[in-house]
Amino acid sequence: MARRILAVWLPRLATDRLARRGVAERDGGGHGREGRPLAAVAGVRGRRLLTAVDALAEQAGLAPGMTLADARAVEPGLVAVEADPAADARALDGLADWCGRYTPWVGTDPPDGLVLDVTGCAHLLGGEPALLDDVARRLRAFGYACRLALADTPAAAAALARFHPRDAVRAPSGRGREALAPLPVAALRLDATTTALLGRLGLRRIGDLYPLPRPSLAVRLGAAVVRRLDQALGLAAEPVSPRRPVPPHAARMAFAEPISERASMDAALTGLLARLCAGLERAGQGARLLELCFFRMDGRVERARIGTARPVRDPGHLARLFAEKLERLDPGPGFEAASLLAEAEPLVPSQGGLAAPGLADPGMPPALAELVDRLGNRLGPDGVQRLLPRESWWPERAVEPAPALARPTAAAPWPVDRPRPVRLLAVPEPILATALVPDDPPVMFRWREALHRVSRADGPERIEPEWWRALTEPRDYYRVEDEAGCRFWLFRTGFDRTARWFLHGVFP
Repeated sequence: MARRILAVWLPRLATDRLARRGVAERDGGGHGREGRPLAAVAGVRGRRLLTAVDALAEQAGLAPGMTLADARAVEPGLVAVEADPAADARALDGLADWCGRYTPWVGTDPPDGLVLDVTGCAHLLGGEPALLDDVARRLRAFGYACRLALADTPAAAAALARFHPRDAVRAPSGRGREALAPLPVAALRLDATTTALLGRLGLRRIGDLYPLPRPSLAVRLGAAVVRRLDQALGLAAEPVSPRRPVPPHAARMAFAEPISERASMDAALTGLLARLCAGLERAGQGARLLELCFFRMDGRVERARIGTARPVRDPGHLARLFAEKLERLDPGPGFEAASLLAEAEPLVPSQGGLAAPGLADPGMPPALAELVDRLGNRLGPDGVQRLLPRESWWPERAVEPAPALARPTAAAPWPVDRPRPVRLLAVPEPILATALVPDDPPVMFRWREALHRVSRADGPERIEPEWWRALTEPRDYYRVEDEAGCRFWLFRTGFDRTARWFLHGVFP
């Protein structure tokens, strides 16, 4: 399948953002700027310069780079607003999020461009012309002026979007060379000095560079010219870097009419989960992290994320995890599309009748895994923790806590050949113990004012301290059971008259 790239240029991003904010203020009872031109200004070397102008200001003869004083002399009614590049970048990021309704492979081309890898996506909207029309229509409805181009490479698409006379242009697959030929060499994203040099040499169009030998072109004009030309023609690689990791599993849905009711959202989620889990089953995988995106009519994106303790592909269980998240989504004017993205891991098939379908894990029963998922998504990623073994013989350092929903890591194996208590005290507590022989287990001990008479005992198990730690005494551990059937983990340090006893854990 031929690669297809959609470039979106927002030539008035700054002023369009300001105009959108002004519309919101008027709706709230403020005063608008009806019929007056708008410009963004910033201080540059002690002067107030225009950095962006809207269509009305451009029609009045204003342009970026003019001083504010000259601009007001030309157009006294100019509305000047302080430029905010950070807010413009956030607006661009928000539009990139919204473009995720078309493809997950969305990147930004700062300061005012977007790049979408729409390979294999155009047929979902009825073809490439319909895709261009849909993107342009929706962006203009949001209040953004835009120019779009579809080509085989990011460089060609960006050049066509910025320099082609039409606002929306499509270069047929394999015909990018002909589409680029009449464009000025500045469309190759060259610096001003190189562009001026090419102009003095009579090389004003990209097509003028085609017949020139590449080695001499690189020697006389620099390697950047050759590299940019090769990127535009697809002779040199230029990847599109998505803003978000692109998950291998995704499902998308567009609605015939905007939805806002909870029942409609639940129905959309059910359909997305059914399609996603079917794909996971074919791949032999289960979801670990899922993100549900609802795309609003006003360009905002509402997101809900969940995680699972183990790979899962049970639609019912995943729908229950999303249930509380959906309550927090704001439909605003309504949702027009939705997508469900998942990061997955291999999933061992579960045997029917003995485990929940699509929820298999040899180390965690299905019911426990579902409980951990519900608690973890309700209390937060660190709200539920588990203990993992760690490479250490010393009991206090042999385990470490980890979030229950975190990805499993290559941890040390549990010491199955050395029984350990389920409950380990954070700090061993001193006890008074009596032993018939110094090296024997105690016959009785007193812990927390209670006397325990030992009926059975096993040990000792000697544990030496790690040589790099500031510990000098080894420990002799005993497993003991008192006459009431309670079992304890005791240890002794020192020998003979210097022996001291501690209780370190309790067995079930």
